[in-house]
Amino acid sequence: MNPRMPNPVTVLPGAMRPLMKIVEVARQGGVPETTLELLHLRVSQVNGCSACVDGGSRTARKSGESEERLGAVTAWRETPYFTDAERAALALAESATRLADRQDAVPDQVWDEAARHYDERGLAALILMIGATNLFNRLNASTRQIAGAWG
Repeated sequence: MNPRMPNPVTVLPGAMRPLMKIVEVARQGGVPETTLELLHLRVSQVNGCSACVDGGSRTARKSGESEERLGAVTAWRETPYFTDAERAALALAESATRLADRQDAVPDQVWDEAARHYDERGLAALILMIGATNLFNRLNASTRQIAGAWG
């Protein structure tokens, strides 16, 4: 597979800094780093972004995530490896990524469960991380960026 073009953030380099600033700010919301990394990985899996799945797995490992949990993110509902708070964050991530799958994109049940585990700052951090990941996925998938090409 070959990319259609260089990554848009390399063509227009002024874009990368503000995009990374969003991720940096999300990391200041009090949500554990491993939870944010799991979100990034799951959203990237849902969107089929091989570059972000690859990069997200690497970053999660560096953050201390286990191979067992990384391998189970796809089936997080059926595995015993995640806390209730992580499950709530993953459910929110899937709903906020699959906006067109249902009339109420993020059902109250999903939101309320996330709000049971995270305060407003934490919820803001989750939403920012989910949004940033979706943007990165769309940049990479539409231009067919290669897994592993970013280090």
